Amino acid sequence: MDRQTAEPRVSDLPGENAREWVDYHHEFAAPSTYVYDFVWDHTAPAEGPFCTDVDGNVLMDFTSHVAAAPLGYNNPKIMDTLREFDLVDPLKIAGQDFYVSDGNAPGESEFPGPTGLMDRITAISDSFDMDMVFMSNSGAEAVENAMKIAYDHNPLGKYAFTFQGAFHGRTLGALSMNRSKSVYRKRFPEIASVHDLPFCSCEGAPTFCECGYFAGDESALAKKLDAKRGHVDPEEVAFLIMEPIQGEGGYRFPSEAFARDIAELTEEYDITLIADEIQSGVGRTGEWWASEHYPFEPDVITSAKGLRVGATISDSDVFPDQKSRLSSTWGAGDIIAATQGALTIDAIVEHDLLDNATVRGRQFQETFRDADLDGITSVRGKGLMLGIDFESPELRDDVVAAAFDRGLLLLACGYQTLRVLPPMDVTEREIELGANLLIEAVKSVN
Repeated sequence: MDRQTAEPRVSDLPGENAREWVDYHHEFAAPSTYVYDFVWDHTAPAEGPFCTDVDGNVLMDFTSHVAAAPLGYNNPKIMDTLREFDLVDPLKIAGQDFYVSDGNAPGESEFPGPTGLMDRITAISDSFDMDMVFMSNSGAEAVENAMKIAYDHNPLGKYAFTFQGAFHGRTLGALSMNRSKSVYRKRFPEIASVHDLPFCSCEGAPTFCECGYFAGDESALAKKLDAKRGHVDPEEVAFLIMEPIQGEGGYRFPSEAFARDIAELTEEYDITLIADEIQSGVGRTGEWWASEHYPFEPDVITSAKGLRVGATISDSDVFPDQKSRLSSTWGAGDIIAATQGALTIDAIVEHDLLDNATVRGRQFQETFRDADLDGITSVRGKGLMLGIDFESPELRDDVVAAAFDRGLLLLACGYQTLRVLPPMDVTEREIELGANLLIEAVKSVN
């Protein structure tokens, strides 16, 4: 496949082979979130945003597997190195109890592995003075460990704050922080003493605030923590957890007043701030961490997806120093995934992909806005984390289906939002191609 000239080419979606594979899959698989009957043929040509399904259809993927494939498919920026890797067994070690190297001196490894990845993670987190990482398998595990170290860090801490619309994972502790769809939480037990607050994305805040975070002379968080009027003792707050940009909740960006209020109050009351950067981090927004766009300064960052493994990132003052307080058989143990994560960071640095994300994200927004389409209420984004609001969820879903028919893969989120997540090295030509396919899809259903 020549990425420079490739375009979506589809006939029947889903085709006969795809239907057969989907039926076969569901003979064994528990119900989950399946968006399309799209079956990637990993032996067929694919590069960057372009991939081939089992019926030979060529599609353009602007989901990046919900940001978990930050460079798309078979990207030579990492594959050229991975192809030289002579596979061994085991490829997963008990990473909290054993170490692994390729025989070279520390920092000089051709295949960086878990230790090299942690070195790179702390390097891209130095703006927050974070020098320590605990690795795991998933974003939910990263959140669970962030909560654990926050509770440990404040022995008096029993309360937690989360935000309406939040999504932090599907394990029981992380679920207790979720405030998005009820299907995630109903009938499951929860951690006690979790308070939720509006996530303020109101453009006119604090003067004109529709969500209720700002009302009167104090914010909702300030009122809860107020010594005279509040009902939560700040000294007993273990942590406040927030997505700098809400993902599953609808690609909601914090208002300047809201971000500033969070920064001031967490600093004033010395509250541990956990930034869930699982979808927004590792360069997706044009900065290594989305938090860098805002005045608040996290004490703990959770990452996964684009990092290829889960990671809880903080500094040595926050992490417990007691042996076995944190542990995981497979944490830090997936040699291939850790190497992929390290090479992804290297590729972002070497090819200036933070700048590319900023420029190409701006191009997509300008192209889409210039089309002046009916049924669109908002187009927004930072870098290549882009959201489009529609007048109704039905219209949004019709557009997703129409785009699929044209060979463009997209994902919904929130109530009536479409998210657009191109690979981070997406080109000017690919943005123009994808944006125009989406414009055609919108016009076809209006």
